[in-house]
Amino acid sequence: MDIISKKWALLIINAVGNYQRIRYSEIRDTLGEINSKVLSDRLKELEEAGLIKREAYAEIPPRVEYSLTEDGEALRKAIMPLMKWVYSKNSGRTNTPCDTAYLETRS
Repeated sequence: MDIISKKWALLIINAVGNYQRIRYSEIRDTLGEINSKVLSDRLKELEEAGLIKREAYAEIPPRVEYSLTEDGEALRKAIMPLMKWVYSKNSGRTNTPCDTAYLETRS
């Protein structure tokens, strides 16, 4: 609970869950307002908690991709009703990180 209650943690889980595999820069671009250090810290914490898998490829330039573990997928399914509720209460605002995460999962 300590990890998923931190700012951005649930939105990161949802953003990663929108794709099979996603790179760091794509997560940052999806969430928009997130600070690079915060994103890096949250990804490390979520990986240590067993919710996100980090896979590094020995290429030049180096490539790292993130995906959800089984526990991460289960958590994402559990938070979708919360995302839907927040989106429904948004009263016309758009392009917030929550909107982006929810809109990408509706299709």
